[in-house]
Amino acid sequence: MSSATTKTPEPVNGGISFWYAQDGTPPPREPLPGDTTADVCVVGGGYTGLWTAYYLKQAAPFLRVTVLEQKFCGYGASGRNGGWLYNGVAGRDRYAKVHGHEAAVRLQKAMNDTVTEVVDTAAKEGIEADVHRGGVLEVAYTPAQLGRLKAFHAAELSYGEDDRELYGARETAARIRIAGAVGSSWTPHGARLQPAKLAKGLAAACERLGVVIHESTPVTEIAKGRAVTPYGTVRAPYVLRCTEGFTASLKGHRRSWLPMNSSMIVTDPLPDAVWETIGWEGRETLGDMAHAYMYAQRTADGRIAVGGRGIPYRFGSRTDNDGRTQPATIDALREILVRFFPQLAGTGIAHAWSGVLGVPRDWCATVTLDRATGLGWAGGYVGSGVATANLAARTLRDLVQQDSGQSGPTDLTTLPWVNHRVRRWEPEPFRWAGVHALYAAYRAADRREAATHSAVTAPLARLADRISGRH
Repeated sequence: MSSATTKTPEPVNGGISFWYAQDGTPPPREPLPGDTTADVCVVGGGYTGLWTAYYLKQAAPFLRVTVLEQKFCGYGASGRNGGWLYNGVAGRDRYAKVHGHEAAVRLQKAMNDTVTEVVDTAAKEGIEADVHRGGVLEVAYTPAQLGRLKAFHAAELSYGEDDRELYGARETAARIRIAGAVGSSWTPHGARLQPAKLAKGLAAACERLGVVIHESTPVTEIAKGRAVTPYGTVRAPYVLRCTEGFTASLKGHRRSWLPMNSSMIVTDPLPDAVWETIGWEGRETLGDMAHAYMYAQRTADGRIAVGGRGIPYRFGSRTDNDGRTQPATIDALREILVRFFPQLAGTGIAHAWSGVLGVPRDWCATVTLDRATGLGWAGGYVGSGVATANLAARTLRDLVQQDSGQSGPTDLTTLPWVNHRVRRWEPEPFRWAGVHALYAAYRAADRREAATHSAVTAPLARLADRISGRH
């Protein structure tokens, strides 16, 4: 026998995502056959667009609702994300400053309830998306991270999340044995899921209700009363833009939301003996308090999927096609995996992929309906879109019904993120240089905190937060 060591096979790279490699891409739907009309035209077949169509058709079955999707439903972030269904919402602190603390508490409570809404609706519709409601565990493994964790935990309590729990090192290890973890914060308002299965099931649920979905139909322009595609124009009193990270490809929206890149890897299935050393029996989604944060889940088939920022942004707001990921990013994510679980140093990586998420200039998620034009939009979730898209969709439904005279204001239409406006991103090359400089600063701050063991957040990270508008 040869004494040479067996080299770990290279992971599958791209191909949309592991989630589609595991479950298969959906059969194609027909593109738009030509000019047509609808009562509501939804642009974008991801979570936001599909949930919006679903809730509109449920509330008013007589509505003619058409969804236009440039590739296939779930092609974007909805089929590539980390499978974190959780109660985080981008911009809450800013909304508290502008609208008052109680308004932000209402938004947070709505997000808490949204986790339950998604879990219950998936079950009602028979969507098998590997949902496991184990909550969210966010860990600290440096003194500076522990300080941020305690401040984060206190802030969550102040927004009414009184069922959140703070753990020390021993209690953290009782849930997941992460190397060097010194503390964690856990919320029950979270669940793990398989993102592509949810997107596919949701699209099918929409069609059962009578929603018309056209795939392979890129929308090139949105204007009052119409959505323009190469195959024809859909005319409708309401045109709702639900394109999130792909918004920059629309005419006039190059600088509306920045398409931030996020990347993931997933391991080969881990044997039971390895899981015994890790724990993770609660299947919590897992994050950390690093500035260049990570996110992870234990998959239904016994793997670990880990994500984080690779190349954060492509010049000119370009987006990728099939999710191919640079080798350096794969290596960096593997380092995070082994940093958390050293016993996985020799574990094979089965798949790597990337996708984009929408980031507004002030890092605030928004839902808007312009009553003068009938144009609406939702997004800017900054990576928290699995649950936020559902709340946004129900809010868009209520805004359309209110505007059309079918209902009055609701609790959702008065939430502080409704009709919030943000300024546009800077032009190139300032946009590209700024984003890359910010993430270089965050990574440098993480390295410094780990090396110095200081209990104080690195000044470089605080400066980056102020410049970016994150805080």
